Amino acid sequence: MTKPMVRIHNSQTNEIIDREMTAAEYKIYEAEQEAQEIRKAEAVAKAVQRQAILDRLGLTSEEASLLLS
Repeated sequence: MTKPMVRIHNSQTNEIIDREMTAAEYKIYEAEQEAQEIRKAEAVAKAVQRQAILDRLGLTSEEASLLLS
């Protein structure tokens, strides 16, 4: 598998360099991707919990937002 590409743009000379990520850059990239997936999963879990509470109370999200405003 090839690593993602990095684009470097020198605005003074307008030179553009495209290159493959180094091993260190790729490790950081992978860690950031993993952290992003975790944040997405946590957001989905929170939304599911929120909806379960609203369902138990018999409220819509609009009604709940009115109560909290």
